[in-house]
Amino acid sequence: MDFRPTEDQNAFIAAAAAFSEEALAPHAARWDREHEFPIETIKGAAELGFCGLYTTPDHGGLGLPRLDASLIFEQLAMGCTSTTAYLTIHNMVSWMLGQWLPEATAAAWVPRLASGELLGSYCLTEPGAGSDAAALKTRAVREGEEYLIDGSKVFISGAGSTDVLVVMARTGGPGAGGISAFMVPAETRGVRYGKAEEKLGWNSQPTREVIFEGVRVPAAFRLGQEGEGFKFAMQALDGGRINIATCSVGTAQRALDDALAYVKEREQFGHPISEFQSVQFRLADMATELAAARLLVRQAAARLDAQAPDKSAWCAMAKRFATDIGFKICDEALQLFGGYGYTRDYPPRALPARYPGAPHSGGNQRGDAPHHCPPPAQRAGAQPGVNAP
Repeated sequence: MDFRPTEDQNAFIAAAAAFSEEALAPHAARWDREHEFPIETIKGAAELGFCGLYTTPDHGGLGLPRLDASLIFEQLAMGCTSTTAYLTIHNMVSWMLGQWLPEATAAAWVPRLASGELLGSYCLTEPGAGSDAAALKTRAVREGEEYLIDGSKVFISGAGSTDVLVVMARTGGPGAGGISAFMVPAETRGVRYGKAEEKLGWNSQPTREVIFEGVRVPAAFRLGQEGEGFKFAMQALDGGRINIATCSVGTAQRALDDALAYVKEREQFGHPISEFQSVQFRLADMATELAAARLLVRQAAARLDAQAPDKSAWCAMAKRFATDIGFKICDEALQLFGGYGYTRDYPPRALPARYPGAPHSGGNQRGDAPHHCPPPAQRAGAQPGVNAP
């Protein structure tokens, strides 16, 4: 498959790169240090269409395929990983509501998300339901034309600063078939938040527990039919895994660029350390692994766009590989900076990458493992070297 960008894709890449360099990169270290959620910057991204990348045009979005969105997110992540990761979540929320809300409800809400007027959070994970998402206990009980929601969610990105929540809750019996999905406006009575988590990184997006106590929402705020929520969540996480993998690729590219520039300037024994063969070998390994990760991510995005039967396996593999490689490359880059690599502000652009946030976003790294291997019948129909995961 030829992944050379088209003219349109090059235009998207250029716009995203300019925004990343001008609006994200100069502030990323400060946002992380001061735990600042840059809402105005996110709204600036919305002016370029970056809050509704694959939301359909009839709901105010750009309607891009996932591959094009991935190209944009990669550029944005080069400026600020954490803020870009939040933007990917917001895009997922906007897309989910546009896909599965009743049309009248979607028409009233989704364009406001795509425009950045409203910001969204995705509420799936619970204290006892992380990788085992089908074990969630938050409950939604129908009362006439309303649902009464009680329960709690943890590790919710943007919580306390966003306007719209997509919430998975149990409307039926145990297991995946008993789960439904709802839109809950954040200002709804009974929604409250725990304290912000003290994270090792990714501090430009707040992460909190969300508690639902007697929260009432109209039945028109339910996505699809009762019992379809888990299916929607898994479809959303296919794209989410590509997005997080993409953020890792963009972050690793920035770290490699910064390291390459530094080793050309840093002198030891009368020569730039870039002339030392051992350094050249390390940089070559980093570039090789990054190229492999990027190709896997793009292949996964293309398969998701094509709705290939094995798309979920490719999305999970891309996330697993790209986040591992991304973290490895960032660590290698910091090693090349020597003692400066351990300082907070030097190089500031690599700061958000120092901590392993990406592997845990969109599903625990090893918890994704079952998605790597498709059913035997599906494997039997694969073309060796093309479809085989």
